[in-house]
Amino acid sequence: MTHRLFACSIVTLSALAVAGTSSAQVAARAPDRGTVAQLQKLSAKPTPKLADGRTDFNGTWDHLGGIEFVRPVTRPDGSICLIGCPPPPGAARGGGQGARAGGPPPAPFPPIQTDFPKYKPESQAKVADLKKRQVQMDTNLQCQPPGVPRIGPPTKIVQNAREVVFLYDDVNGSFFRIIPTDGRPHRKDVPASFLGDAIGRIEGDTLIVETAGFNEETWLTDNGAFHTAALEVTERFRRIGDTIEYRATVQDPSVLAEPWSPKGQVMWITDIEIEEPARCEDRDIDHIIDGSHHDNPR
Repeated sequence: MTHRLFACSIVTLSALAVAGTSSAQVAARAPDRGTVAQLQKLSAKPTPKLADGRTDFNGTWDHLGGIEFVRPVTRPDGSICLIGCPPPPGAARGGGQGARAGGPPPAPFPPIQTDFPKYKPESQAKVADLKKRQVQMDTNLQCQPPGVPRIGPPTKIVQNAREVVFLYDDVNGSFFRIIPTDGRPHRKDVPASFLGDAIGRIEGDTLIVETAGFNEETWLTDNGAFHTAALEVTERFRRIGDTIEYRATVQDPSVLAEPWSPKGQVMWITDIEIEEPARCEDRDIDHIIDGSHHDNPR
C-alpha cells in the first residue's frame, strides 16, 4: 500500500519509477477494488460492535489512495494518457449518489476533486496569486503533511474505549492522529500544527471528529485554497457493514464565504496491512519548467 507520487506533472513518470510500483501492478493486485459490486457486497454485512455496544471502527481501510488515480490508457494513435483519461470502450461507469439511510454506500466517489471553496471577495486575489505559484508555494508538493481534510481518510483505525488512532500511509509519508473519544475538550497546551488537535465522539454508526488548532502552512485543496489559523474541520465516518462513508466539512469564516465540503469517499475493510513507507523526497525544484500541474486526487 506504499506508493509515492510527486504532484508536478513534469515528474509524474519519473516519480512512478522512484516509487518502484507501476499503476498497472497496483491495478493487477485486485481488479475489483472500489467497484460498485464490491462495495454492495461488503456493506451488506452486519456492522461490527465493540463489547460496550459502540460501533467498531477498527481495521485497515482501502480507499484508492496512493497512485491508483493514475490509470494509463493507450490511445488509438499510440500515445499514453495517465490522468483524467476517458474509460476504455465497454467499461462500466460508477454512480455517485449518496447512500440511503441504512442502505448500501454509494459507488466510489470521483477521485479527482472538481469543486472549490467559496472565498470572500477580499480573499480571492490571494487565492489567484497562490494558484499561479502552486508548484513553488504548496507545501503538499514539498513532502510536508497535507493538512486536514486534504489528507483524506486514514489507512488504519485503532480504537479503544478512550480514543481512536488514525494511521496514514500517505504519498508524503506516514502520519498519525490521536483522537480522544471520552469527552475531553481540545487541548490548550499544544502549538498549532499541520494536522491540528482533534477530539471525537461516536453517535450510533458514525464517528464524528472535530479538529482545530491548525497552522497556516497547508491548503484545503489545489489551486491556492489557503486557510487561516481559525480553520475548523468536522469529519464524519459512517460505518455500514464492512464499509465506511467519509465526509468532511470545513469552516473558516475569516476567509470563506460559506462552509465547504470536499467530495466524499468510501472506505472498505482490507486484509492488506500498511507498511513502512518510502521516504518522501522532493526532487522537483531543479526540473520545474513552468507552473503547470495536474489536479491532486485527494
